[in-house]
Amino acid sequence: MPLKPNQVVTVYYNLKDENGETLDSTTKESPFSFLSGQSQILPKLEEEIGSMIIGSKKTVVLAPADAYGEYQPESIQVVNRSNFPEGTQLEEGMEFVANTPDGQQMPFIITQIDGDDITLDFNHPLAGETLTFELELVNIRDASPEELSHGHVHGNGGHHH
Repeated sequence: MPLKPNQVVTVYYNLKDENGETLDSTTKESPFSFLSGQSQILPKLEEEIGSMIIGSKKTVVLAPADAYGEYQPESIQVVNRSNFPEGTQLEEGMEFVANTPDGQQMPFIITQIDGDDITLDFNHPLAGETLTFELELVNIRDASPEELSHGHVHGNGGHHH
């Protein structure tokens, strides 16, 4: 049965790349919880979790189109160092967030520094990757009014105040 909006969904997961390398994983002591219908996880992954019953396990393979999209070469830009605040220490691999004129945030990674030329990659780090999620559905419950007003899960596997 598909998940209803505003449910707290708790899972254990192991995320692997196409080479079988583990990228992220939960533990029995620290499951992952999210609010359904709030775009807190990949839509296709949420849909697949919605077809599970509590206590069941499932492996879900997501193609790039259903995960973080295809790698877009046009999302690479070279900018001048002067675009960063004066005195900012820049190193390859550093992550930043740029704001568009309409206020949208666009995360990027510095991939190369060549003098004053700084190469930025606006692709998600997992763009172009086929991802495998090994899942175990632990619990589904209705979100509390406080969780709904805060926009995140409280308690085990969620946010603690």
